[in-house]
Amino acid sequence: MELLKLSRETILKPLQAVTGIVERRHTLPILSNVLLEIKGDCLTLVATDLEIQVSATSPVTKTKDYSVTVSAKKLLDILRTLPENEVITLESTDNRLKVSSGSSKFNLQTLPADDFPRLMEPASNPSRIVLKQKELKNLLTLVQFSMAQQDIRYYLNGMLFLIEGGLITAVATDGHRLSIASLGLGQAHDKGEVILPRKAVQEMVKLLSDTEDTVEIELLHNQVKVSFSNITLMSKIVDGKFPDYKKVVPTSYVKNFSVERIKLLQALQRAAILSNEKFRGVRWVLTPNLLTVVCNNSEQEEAREELNIEYNGEPLDIGFNITYLLDVLNNVESERVTCAFGDANSSTLLTIPSSPDFKYVVMPMRI
Repeated sequence: MELLKLSRETILKPLQAVTGIVERRHTLPILSNVLLEIKGDCLTLVATDLEIQVSATSPVTKTKDYSVTVSAKKLLDILRTLPENEVITLESTDNRLKVSSGSSKFNLQTLPADDFPRLMEPASNPSRIVLKQKELKNLLTLVQFSMAQQDIRYYLNGMLFLIEGGLITAVATDGHRLSIASLGLGQAHDKGEVILPRKAVQEMVKLLSDTEDTVEIELLHNQVKVSFSNITLMSKIVDGKFPDYKKVVPTSYVKNFSVERIKLLQALQRAAILSNEKFRGVRWVLTPNLLTVVCNNSEQEEAREELNIEYNGEPLDIGFNITYLLDVLNNVESERVTCAFGDANSSTLLTIPSSPDFKYVVMPMRI
């Protein structure tokens, strides 16, 4: 039975949008599949890993309603290797999906659509906010690199997403550093607070565009739904209590300096070449109007960089994990950054002069 005739791009773009969450190895074979659903003049593709579900739609010529699941990776690889603007024909026969284009023909094994596990649509009235895609993407980008990876404190393997008054705040920490970014919404909203899983955050950053187009976020007690363009992402939330991040942010530091972000980033990138591969330590030695960056490794090699800065505080010698500094400098886009200090055993606060709504706190490291 012929199901659809459509251009390669009509099916490839939504397929690319949903396959990012498909795991390669699964105890459930159907989780390696993508659900193809044809209803009227709409083709919907859905993928899930039981925690997150992404769906994307494309308009098609009106045809019979039909749904089936097929290997996401194999279908994606086939479509990628076909020439652009090719016409693709999809046919269904005896537990197989036939994909044809010109002289190329592929028969893929299918599994029943009824067996595909879908996340339930929210029944209650969620807390809703609407903002621009580029605003949300920027907010998540400023914070996501501080999320923990596979920490036993599972609530750190994600991002706190907080709506309070007219402000939306994103917070992430792995216990060694913490990022906070806020965004004004223009009007007050009901309070909502969830912890988004790491994978859901990374998928949103990948899928959101740098445009003025809107994105709608719906927060529920156990789920988040994000809708933009032709894509809908639904995710379960992390159950747990996020640490009180406000207590971690220093408020009374007087030692500080401002520096060009790119100059500091490039100096650290060069110094990092000779940092210890295991500990990744870097020393910052502050003296009047001078920052000296020093890295050593186990071969007794040393890198030393000097940056002229405006600093008239007490001399300070403090160590960091250089990766934590490179992460923040690579992810913010400001011309300058400000660094504020207590002493060699206290955390350091990095802020952006042009954006008071961003804060990055990094713990020192003994070197």
